[in-house]
Amino acid sequence: MSLDSLKAALPDYAKDLKLNLGSLANDFVLTPQQLGGTFIASAIASRNPAVTHALVAEYGPRLSPEALQAARAAAAIMGMNNVYYRFVHLVGGDYEKMPARLRMNVIANPGVDKADFELWAMAVSAINGCGLCMESHERQLREAGVTSEQIQAAMRVAATVHGVAVTLDGVEIPA
Repeated sequence: MSLDSLKAALPDYAKDLKLNLGSLANDFVLTPQQLGGTFIASAIASRNPAVTHALVAEYGPRLSPEALQAARAAAAIMGMNNVYYRFVHLVGGDYEKMPARLRMNVIANPGVDKADFELWAMAVSAINGCGLCMESHERQLREAGVTSEQIQAAMRVAATVHGVAVTLDGVEIPA
């Protein structure tokens, strides 16, 4: 499945998502690596196999093996961190002072530009709804010189990819 077949699988009531996928795929606010990695990490975080398959097929070949691995790693590590830090944020108390004691080595050494990895982690955190993580990644991105427009573009990708995944969860996709 390709990006075009993914768009074709969307029902008429999701026309806005189809249009957004098309415009975001041609957005030049992000570098090609940032864009492709954001699409892939967002797809994985959205947990829809058809969406993940289509977007990895579309953007995977455009990324270096290291960047593809890092986008997957961003989805994986934030899948863990978003649950833990959302708990800490929402419950508060002593948990905020306790060390997480969870391994997160990939964040320090993702194998790609740190800002790109942070952007992908931010997209996954937005999908997973972890405010504490979004605040942390946004701060790291701003310190790295990433613009508000670039961050917004990545969030638009995450929102659209998640919307597509939600829509297709209720639609049978032709093979």
